[in-house]
Parts: sequence; C-alpha cells; structure tokens
Amino acid sequence: MTEQEQRTGRDETEEERADRMWGEILQEVRVAQMGVQILFGFLLTVVFTTKYDTLADTDQVIYIVTVVLGAAATGALIGPVSLHRLVSGRRIKPQAVEWASRLTVVGLLLLLAVMVGALLLILRVATHDGYVPWLVAGVVVWYLVCWFVVPLWVRHRHTQ
Repeated sequence: MTEQEQRTGRDETEEERADRMWGEILQEVRVAQMGVQILFGFLLTVVFTTKYDTLADTDQVIYIVTVVLGAAATGALIGPVSLHRLVSGRRIKPQAVEWASRLTVVGLLLLLAVMVGALLLILRVATHDGYVPWLVAGVVVWYLVCWFVVPLWVRHRHTQ
C-alpha cells in the first residue's frame, strides 16, 4: 500500500480547515435559522389574535416563555454571522469557528425549547387532554435522538 493510500483525513492547514469548517457551519446555520425565524414570526402573531385573550393563565405563560426562548434562539443562530463579520480579517478564524459552533449548539438547544413550548401550547389549546404532556415528551425524545444522540453516537463510533 502506498503512503497516499494509507493516509486518512485531510491534508489542510489550520487556516484551510477553519475556512472549510466555517463554510459548513454557515450551511448548517442557514437551515436552523430558517426554521427558528418562521416559528418565531408565527409566535409573534399569536398575541394579536382574539383567541389569545381567552387563553388560560398557564397557556399565556407558556406562550410568553416560548416567545422569549424564540428570541434567544434567533439571536444564538444569527450570532455566527455577526461573529464572522466582526472578526473577519483579524486572522482568528479558528477561534471564530469554535465560538460559532458553540453559538450554533446553544441555538439548537434553544430551538428545541421553543419547539417544545409551541407544541405544548398548541396541543393544550387544541385538545385539553391529559395525554398532551406525554405527546410532547415523545416528541422531545425524538428531537433529542435525531439532533444529539445519533450524531454523538456516529462521532463516537467513527472517531478514533
């Protein structure tokens, strides 16, 4: 086997790796940003409907907490764009990539909380049944499996 055939990984400098990873983060964030911005925009309109005034106090609290979490998720997921713009040209892209990655994970966790709050509110208003928390818990487990468990398992399984 030649040296080229045995080589694994990429032959890139730290700066090249940071450039590649930055592009990957931006693509990932675009997907998450779209979802959180649409959900957040929808949530902002709810308070202006006639139905809002008839919500129980608990449902109004769930709504307010969900809107605040939506604002926080939007901030965290837009953060990498601002970070890039403000540090661009300062020769600190590897550090910027690290911080953008952290902001993205925080944004995903906040998005998870927003999805839970929105689902809980909608199902409580739509059904008024005791099984709503169980449905929401099932969806939370599904999100955790899809967003965190599978990626972490793949990372563990295929990383030396």
